[in-house]
Amino acid sequence: MTGEEITRTRTALKLTQTQLASLLGVHVVTVSKWERGLLRPTPHQEALLRAALNAANRSPDIGDAVVAALVGAGVAIALFLLLDAAFGKSGGGPK
Repeated sequence: MTGEEITRTRTALKLTQTQLASLLGVHVVTVSKWERGLLRPTPHQEALLRAALNAANRSPDIGDAVVAALVGAGVAIALFLLLDAAFGKSGGGPK
């Protein structure tokens, strides 16, 4: 996944670099370096980023729910909402 794809994923979800870092359990500087192409995410992180992009494509408003969950309920709920939108029954499963 390129830095441009990571930036596109983050902006499609309406997340700041800090919010994406929190969601993926990394430092904000790491997200910045990913987006600038200085570092690459691990395979696990890349899989989550691809799922996030899939969720954003299926449910354009999912970013608002993820941001609200990060603020109110925490990372676990935010990840659940994101992955459910990407792969869950309400999202129609993977295509």
